[in-house]
Amino acid sequence: MEIVNAIGRRKSAIARIFVSEGKGQILINNRELKDYFPTPQLHYVVKQPLSLLEAEAKYDIRVNLSGGGFNGQAEALRLAIARALVKINPDDKPALKAQGFLTRDPREVERKKPGQPKARKRFQFSKR
Repeated sequence: MEIVNAIGRRKSAIARIFVSEGKGQILINNRELKDYFPTPQLHYVVKQPLSLLEAEAKYDIRVNLSGGGFNGQAEALRLAIARALVKINPDDKPALKAQGFLTRDPREVERKKPGQPKARKRFQFSKR
């Protein structure tokens, strides 16, 4: 198997991944998964597509992550991994799609409006 690449996005985070056959090592910006993401919940989110297909020890994954926070980056990485797994084996697509791993979450931060403190918040109204 040659190297398969895919991209995943969530909020303002972008994950570019390169998947090759290996022992299950995940390197994010040249750091281990456990070192990069601080909580076990984020480790779980990243590994969801691999554990669903029982392929955790099959592939080595190199990742370039940029933008966003930890949660957005983890979910962008999950999408990228799912897309790469479909490129490797198209038969896995129905299982990943049923779990929602192939759907790009379109929610973005709403812009701040002028004359307001935040996007929706207003300054207190004074009648007099």
